[in-house]
Amino acid sequence: MDTITIELNGLRFFAFHGAYEEELKTGNEFEINAKISFETGKEVINKLKETINYASLHAIIKEVMAHREHLLETIAMKTATQIHDEFPAVNFIEVQVVKLHPPIVNFTGSVAVTYRKHY
Repeated sequence: MDTITIELNGLRFFAFHGAYEEELKTGNEFEINAKISFETGKEVINKLKETINYASLHAIIKEVMAHREHLLETIAMKTATQIHDEFPAVNFIEVQVVKLHPPIVNFTGSVAVTYRKHY
């Protein structure tokens, strides 16, 4: 069976996720990267209804990011669940949540959580 993988990379959001009170007040910048795979069942896909609309995927991710969570793991897992609920044909999802400016003293860089699920 042929597989299609759709990727959304470098989606940026300002949101109020974090384990510390300060993060919930000041917010942070996040980046989301997602890979969604499904079996095509067709030799050629030529209609939007035969694939997974990446605009719909973006809307799901945006909705998840709008609700406060304490952990990046929660965001990644909820995103994967909501995508699969909306698109049951998906057989693999990978969601990476990157906190671009973690509140760690003398820390340069970012932190990330990646969640992968096979269905």
